[in-house]
Amino acid sequence: RRSFSHMADQKEGSKPNASSFTSSYVAQIKKPREPVPGTISLEEYARQHETEYETEKPVRLIIVGAGNRGKVYSVYAEEHPKRATVVAVADPIKFRRETMAKTHNVPSEHVYTTWEDILQHKDRIADVAVICTHDRDHTAPAVAFAQRGYHILVEKPMAVTEEDCIKMVKVCEENKVMLAVGHVMRYTPYTQKIKELLASGELGQIISVQHLEPVGWWHAAHSYVRGIWRREDHATFMLMAKSCHDIDWLRYIVGKPTKRFSSFGSRSHFNKESKPKEAGDATRCLECPLAHTCPYSAETIYLDTIKSGHTGFPVHSIVPEDFPTVENVKQALQDGPYGRCVYECDNDVVDHQVVNIEFEGGITCAFSMVSFTELVCMRQTRIFCSQGELVCDNHKIEWTDFRGPGGVRRTITPEPMPPSRMTGHGGADYYLMRAFVAAVGKNDPSYIISGPAETLESHLAVFHAERARKTNSVVDMVAPK
Repeated sequence: RRSFSHMADQKEGSKPNASSFTSSYVAQIKKPREPVPGTISLEEYARQHETEYETEKPVRLIIVGAGNRGKVYSVYAEEHPKRATVVAVADPIKFRRETMAKTHNVPSEHVYTTWEDILQHKDRIADVAVICTHDRDHTAPAVAFAQRGYHILVEKPMAVTEEDCIKMVKVCEENKVMLAVGHVMRYTPYTQKIKELLASGELGQIISVQHLEPVGWWHAAHSYVRGIWRREDHATFMLMAKSCHDIDWLRYIVGKPTKRFSSFGSRSHFNKESKPKEAGDATRCLECPLAHTCPYSAETIYLDTIKSGHTGFPVHSIVPEDFPTVENVKQALQDGPYGRCVYECDNDVVDHQVVNIEFEGGITCAFSMVSFTELVCMRQTRIFCSQGELVCDNHKIEWTDFRGPGGVRRTITPEPMPPSRMTGHGGADYYLMRAFVAAVGKNDPSYIISGPAETLESHLAVFHAERARKTNSVVDMVAPK
């Protein structure tokens, strides 16, 4: 039987083993921290780099949406209670809001079913509203809290229409509140080191970029075939839901505005026509004769994983109203959307897409989003410059300097992450929260590098790129009116 851990334990050329299948994913997002060069400890190194982000008093947070992303961002307050504290939570699911409230000692009078209930208070009860609702439900709470004077951190995408993106930015600017969007990838030491190298001039002129987002075969099946991002009319199109991170990151790295786009992509595999004949009429994995061999088997992805003792992602997301157990996970697979055959779902978003981008100055970029990968969200990037090349794997940077005999190669490993449980996106979740909390606590927006103007620009680029795909044309970037 295939399992998540077969990749982590598999020797090259050997057959996959049958142990718990999330270990490969965990291994990707929790790589061992390298020792710090020199004589000081990792903890001391981190402490020296953290003092800049201390605040005079804790920034008060409201978590609007206590699902996966809301929970992740709230961990920062657990780990740094002198910098941030969660003072209220709103979520329609009782288990989620009560669990978060218990973790952060939020009094019952500040635990809410809806975000609208919070705004019944005449005075502000916090400094910040962290908006982690579903994609289509970002705009209303972000606008309402901004109008009441709350600073806003909104999970990406900021909104799913161009009009709502523009509206959110306008309202935040009119009410003089800070706005940061969860484009976490900008904030990592890895990204900052790439920016530093390119800005130094040592590589010469940026000529072209290749960038891959490997979604991961099981992650694609979970989120974009069976899950809440499977349909454009339920959430948004795939490029916005999954890859607005990447278009934004590329714009940030290149440092030039986008000019034009072409794009191609489709739902090539996750459809009824691709269903194996051996699966017969089965519409659910637990009743399918291929349950033990299909790479997208819900039995393998969820049931085997919970049996191994793993209760985190993706298992916890299929039973949002309770703590995951073998019994309730099995029931969810029998009755709910996550137990469906991937070839029998109502999904309509693409499972692969390429976007070609021309930036000002003639810089070109080829971006690919692919569902069918071993790596899970570990972006791979090549940056081609006139005097050198960078090959980046989300952790380290390989620099080939053309100016030496035959090319001189150097390996650059960015500074290690401080001790934290916020290891998602290569630690980027931590760095975003650290910057945003410092910005609010010190009243200094310069800490925010995913603010209103830059985020609006990159979101509009995503809309233009998708328009190019749907119209089968080259689309010029047009600034908002």
